[in-house]
Amino acid sequence: MADNKFTSTENMNGAPSAHDRAHSLIDFQGTTLGMAAKGMRNELHNLVNTAPEADREHFAKEMDSFFDLFGRYLTEKAKGQKINWGKIKSPKDDQIIPYKNLKPVASAPVNAENLAKLAVLKLNGGLGTTMGCVGPKSAIEVRDGMTFLDLTVRQVEYLNSSNGVNVPLILMNSFNTDVDTTNIIQKYSSHALQILTFNQSRYPRVGKESLLPCPKSFADQGPNWYPPGHGDLFESLANSGLLDQLIAEGKEYLFISNVDNLGATVDTTILDHMAKSGAEFIMEVTDKTKADIKGGTLIDYDGQVRLLEIAQVPSEYTEEFKSIKKFKIFNTNNLWVSLKAIKRVVSESALSMEIIENIKTSDKGEKVIQLETAVGAAIKHFKGAHGVNVPRSRFLPVKSCSDLFLITSDLYSLNHGVLNMNPKRHFQQVPIVKLGDHFKKVNQYLGRFKSPPHILELDHLTVTGDVTFGSDVQLRGTVIIVANHGERIDIPSGAILDDKVVSGNLRILDH
Repeated sequence: MADNKFTSTENMNGAPSAHDRAHSLIDFQGTTLGMAAKGMRNELHNLVNTAPEADREHFAKEMDSFFDLFGRYLTEKAKGQKINWGKIKSPKDDQIIPYKNLKPVASAPVNAENLAKLAVLKLNGGLGTTMGCVGPKSAIEVRDGMTFLDLTVRQVEYLNSSNGVNVPLILMNSFNTDVDTTNIIQKYSSHALQILTFNQSRYPRVGKESLLPCPKSFADQGPNWYPPGHGDLFESLANSGLLDQLIAEGKEYLFISNVDNLGATVDTTILDHMAKSGAEFIMEVTDKTKADIKGGTLIDYDGQVRLLEIAQVPSEYTEEFKSIKKFKIFNTNNLWVSLKAIKRVVSESALSMEIIENIKTSDKGEKVIQLETAVGAAIKHFKGAHGVNVPRSRFLPVKSCSDLFLITSDLYSLNHGVLNMNPKRHFQQVPIVKLGDHFKKVNQYLGRFKSPPHILELDHLTVTGDVTFGSDVQLRGTVIIVANHGERIDIPSGAILDDKVVSGNLRILDH
């Protein structure tokens, strides 16, 4: 049972607790940041005391981890630490390996020995608010009446049945998605697939001016709390007990990906490469395009492979970071990690991923800080870690209705929950699609298409304004459709637009 501190003075492994580590900051109480550390410790102590007895121990661990993060944040502010741009180098040949250089594994049958040691984890903490939906993003219907979660379940079930293995599916939820996800997965209860869930941490937002936590009690369920990015996956997995459970069941490898990345399927070639190479951490990267200029990239820093996110880049180098010529690849957030290695780095309190300071505006109009970390930034803590440059087909995220437009079209076919590009498309590049504000929300988007257009020969599509599409529309080459304010354009059923620019008013009624 937890006492009335956030934790006792020692962690389970005998290492100093956050309470003790705080002294390095609190010793300089005469400084603003030292006082901020002391004030934060006291406020977190009070917060923990508001938790019900049954929740207090787990909540205390969360606040312990948060105080560690906050302490590192203050230390970095005090030192003015920034990445040294002059030390950044392109990755060495052994730090990023081309996928084509890996020894391929036959699609069926495969060597099931490594598959039997695998678990699949989907990052399921996000909401569908950006696309105008309520609840977990994984519950959005994306193809043939199936949701992200439906497609994921089908993928893993087929993997298991076709290879005679029992790969479990793990969902890392946030406090925003946990209840809804728990209700949703009940529909799979009759399936043979083992579905496990755990929650990532719930951290307090911090007032930008006060540097004190915004919530005043454990029971505060409002926007004063936030899920701290996916970087706390490792500690949350350990705190939930699932890490030890998986290791006890003989699992050795964990494949992590975003639930909205429909290209992130289990690849046995990468899994076998991991097993043979002994690497504890593999990050899938892919070639950057102009649509990916803000994505994190792998670099060599002091001889070590590291993830560089745009939030870490000094403002004077932002445009250089976005350059496709200098930084040619980006992180897909498809990660392969050794479970035993996760156990080691968590037990040793070795994780210190780069902190992302995310400044938001509260409902009261006040500036607040969210301290976040990215799971890929942990790459520097694992032995033999490297990237694998994979085909673009392994990165099919659905972040907007423009992405939804692509995956619902004839550009892809669906087989056992896996999207495959139509072989009738003569080149592998995905069309560039930019749909305007009238298509921003899913309900708006669905109301503007009688059926998905045929886009096998499409290169670029831009649509702005009040535009609707009939059924069986074919789009080829570069198509630009612009309805200015007060105008409306209806593309009639059966229309073929081949390298066309359409503007003005156009209404042709279907018979």
